[in-house]
Amino acid sequence: AGVNLLNANAKDRNAEATCYVGNLDEQVTEEMVWELFLQAGPLVNVYLPKDRVTNLHQSYGFVEFRGEEDADYAIKILNMVKLFDKPIRVNKSQTDRKTHEVGANLFVGNLDPEVDEKLLYD
Repeated sequence: AGVNLLNANAKDRNAEATCYVGNLDEQVTEEMVWELFLQAGPLVNVYLPKDRVTNLHQSYGFVEFRGEEDADYAIKILNMVKLFDKPIRVNKSQTDRKTHEVGANLFVGNLDPEVDEKLLYD
């Protein structure tokens, strides 16, 4: 109902207005992502790549907004929001990802029970 779920080619996407969404539970649908991200601003497209064999999405996707400011706002308000008890990751979807990802995991122990993933991320 009014949801544009076209498989837009990455080259046709406005990268500055597109968010990468990761750590999605298998129960999450494109429609759910559309409704959630619509809270941050007008959308152009939602795309969750699907596995060719199972036809299930691969736990990540892309949300394209009409404007870059809406994408930035979505990152601020929706990163680490829980869907089906899994905190989603929301970042800029740019091809030059030189920053952020270092390819390492960090374990931090003995934290107060009040500390959650969102607090650590912030």
